[in-house]
Amino acid sequence: MILWFIRGVIVIISSLVGFFIQKDYVGVLLGAGFGIVIILLEILISRIKLDTLIAAFIGMTLGIIAAQLVDYLIFLLEEPKIIEIFRKFLWLVRIGFAYLGLIIAVRKKVEVDLLDKDILHQVRKSNRDNVLILDTSMIIDGRIVDIYQTKFIDGPMVVPRFILNELQLLADSQDHNKRLRAKRGLEMLGKLKDEKAIVIADIDYPEMKETDAKLIKFAKNVGGKILTVDYNLNKIATLEGISVLNINDLANALKPIFLPGETFSIYILKEGKDYNQGVGYLDDGTMVVVEDGRKFINRKIDVVVTSTLQTSSGRIIFTKPI
Repeated sequence: MILWFIRGVIVIISSLVGFFIQKDYVGVLLGAGFGIVIILLEILISRIKLDTLIAAFIGMTLGIIAAQLVDYLIFLLEEPKIIEIFRKFLWLVRIGFAYLGLIIAVRKKVEVDLLDKDILHQVRKSNRDNVLILDTSMIIDGRIVDIYQTKFIDGPMVVPRFILNELQLLADSQDHNKRLRAKRGLEMLGKLKDEKAIVIADIDYPEMKETDAKLIKFAKNVGGKILTVDYNLNKIATLEGISVLNINDLANALKPIFLPGETFSIYILKEGKDYNQGVGYLDDGTMVVVEDGRKFINRKIDVVVTSTLQTSSGRIIFTKPI
């Protein structure tokens, strides 16, 4: 409210100044118009990020310098006709080069951001291939905190701004499950931030709508690897030539391997799909199918391994009672 009052005062003062200069209503209108234009420019500039304004100013300045260099090169040609024509349109050339410099600088601000913030330097001083980028599914999953604490992954890891925006949208979702998962993800990020395990990359691609597409483009720009548990993102990123670290693949690889003939104890929980089968689970979630195990439901027995089967959802161990 105070700001709009000040703006109103500026318009009134501009109108009075215009009246004192022109001594008629035209001066009032010109003064008021000038004040309104200044206020509109102030509103427009306030909505533009400071780094964008700086980039635009630098680009425009470089464009003007480039125009002057072209002017000097034309002068060195020592062709009077060419010099005369060029000098006649010199201001158009300057305006054109300034415009090109401004637009190129603003549109390329993404790369400027990466250079200014030196994200790669913060993450890895010498090896771009070690840049690890967290996606939304990996943050929500939560296991990344435990993995980082075991020191199997060195930090800090990179979290792009658009991933944070997606988490915020999910946290405000009407869907109860999505809201809970997003809040869990924000808690995980808070823990990683406390341990200085993450770097926030203040970067976005407004022209792109899909978060996965933004993530792939960002990974290409910084030459990093994506940390995810999203199966579809895993496949798409791999097709794009981006290295992907899927925690589910790691979990499956760490499950114990049982060879035919080995023995262990298992608690039979329920009946299997086939006749007279029993089913139990190891501590890591691996399914154990026991032939002739139906009669041992709700009991712990010793079994011997007969074979194993690797599926897309995990490993299944087939056994029989000893």
